Amino acid sequence: MNVTEAVFLLFAIVAVVSALLAMTSHQLVHSALWLVVTLGSVAGCFVVMTAEFVAWVQVLVYVGSVVVLVIFALMMTRQPAAGPSAEVTGNRWAAGALGIVAAVGLGATVTAGFRGERIKGQRIGTARSIGDALFHDWVLGFEILSVVLLAALIGAIVISRSGSEH
Repeated sequence: MNVTEAVFLLFAIVAVVSALLAMTSHQLVHSALWLVVTLGSVAGCFVVMTAEFVAWVQVLVYVGSVVVLVIFALMMTRQPAAGPSAEVTGNRWAAGALGIVAAVGLGATVTAGFRGERIKGQRIGTARSIGDALFHDWVLGFEILSVVLLAALIGAIVISRSGSEH
């Protein structure tokens, strides 16, 4: 194991541990802050894989916008300081079991799909490579996604306007 693999493994361990802490924390604000650590560690993994552009997008969009929005929403909704009740329902255990099944299935699929593949001599996370892929190979999917997001935005505006008239 070389230094790059060791640093990647360190970032991955920090991401997994902080994600578990984000899910199990009884304080909503603490969960949001653990989410910041998780997303920052994922950005570190992208930097180690020489995908600097994707790492910056991760930091700017997720850490800089989404988590700040979540924390702001928590502050505005005046959530109680105490955590949830100690009542554990069967749904929690079913959700945990389904999560484990999904993780094992995803791991098996990725392992089977990329068995023996190595990326050599390519820089895959640069702005140029992502732009080339988006606008040459995936342009139709990119345009369909933009139309779907526009429809969702219009739908959200219509729903919010119709609810305020009553």
